[in-house]
Amino acid sequence: MVKVIASSLRKGNVVEHTDSKLYVILTTQNIHPGKGTPVTQVEMRRITDGIKMTERFKTTDQVEKAFVEESKFNYLYDDGTAHVFMNPDNFEQVLVPHAVLGDDAAYLQENMEVYLTIFNETPLAAVLPTRVTLEIVDTEPTMKGQTASSSYKPAMLANGVRTMVPPYIATGTRIVVLTEDGSYVERAKD
Repeated sequence: MVKVIASSLRKGNVVEHTDSKLYVILTTQNIHPGKGTPVTQVEMRRITDGIKMTERFKTTDQVEKAFVEESKFNYLYDDGTAHVFMNPDNFEQVLVPHAVLGDDAAYLQENMEVYLTIFNETPLAAVLPTRVTLEIVDTEPTMKGQTASSSYKPAMLANGVRTMVPPYIATGTRIVVLTEDGSYVERAKD
């Protein structure tokens, strides 16, 4: 264990909290109010039983960070109970329960490189690429003269996630989206 300041915590880090149990960090947000002390709000999941909790730390508070192994894996497939990943160096396969990935699982694609955080041979978190390319399977038809409009329209992606796209984007178009929130970035260049 090593002490770090709360503002340096990131998704996938493993920390020891007040009850001497280990937690994996799901989200972090640094809040800087106009008046008062800046804080870091952390949503985390207890490793032993999966209970989630939200905690606020002053940005300068010291937090015990556990040493974990972070390795690159390739996504293979979903076997129904877990996601199967393979280490490209030694071809060892790792089963990651669906709960570890949560909503991020929708963005998994075959052979995608993912960084898994592993502690005592147990996968705790996965860090996906920040952007993925997906095809639009359903959206409203393109209207003539809307190309310069700043409004967006709803669209359904091939992975089942809904997002908002510019009005000139049609069904069948491949687009780049952020895995963090599913928001549209640009048309795919391929």
